[in-house]
Amino acid sequence: MSKFPISKRTTPVMSHKDPRIDAYIAAANSFARPILQHLRKLVHAGCPDVVETIKWSFPHFTHQGILCSMAAFKGHCAFGFWKGDLVLKAEASGGHRAKDAMGQFGRIASLAELPPDKAILAWVGKAAELNEKGVGKPARTKTRSKKELPPPDCFVAALKRNPRAQETFQKFSPSHKREYIEWLTEARKEETRQRRLRTTIEWLTEGRPRNWKYQLC
Repeated sequence: MSKFPISKRTTPVMSHKDPRIDAYIAAANSFARPILQHLRKLVHAGCPDVVETIKWSFPHFTHQGILCSMAAFKGHCAFGFWKGDLVLKAEASGGHRAKDAMGQFGRIASLAELPPDKAILAWVGKAAELNEKGVGKPARTKTRSKKELPPPDCFVAALKRNPRAQETFQKFSPSHKREYIEWLTEARKEETRQRRLRTTIEWLTEGRPRNWKYQLC
């Protein structure tokens, strides 16, 4: 008998696994592979009709829309639900509430840091149910616009020396621009500021926003 209960919403169907996710897991660091494999099994157990795919370079799981996604980084993994605000409710998980950060569950570095299997299965079932009912993702609450921050002189000079980074920064939304500028201006030591400046130019050259590592679902 399977370790995980099969969802009663649907009958078992042929597996919808994507070989690209097999490759993604195989290429991950050794600590991450069992975490990703376990999450994958739970998602399939919670929604037998789930279909795997790769979106934005990360493994995603879909069923009439995106259900959830997972990712492996250098020192941690992340896992999150597309409609997290609707899925992650205490009543849907026996009182367990997830952390609302970096994929909603924080930095996952071991199997022991995952929520209980029962909770994840319940969340997957809830996510599938929401998609089947056509429930949309909650709209983000609009916040008051903040005044535009002037970029520090060292940043302006660095951008002029790197046209590609400058082009990326100019195309960013005001919020994405602010994230980089605040990160640079909040550095108290010159050494820290220069280190952040080098990282900023590197990421902008690659077309990445400041918090690209955590943009999971």
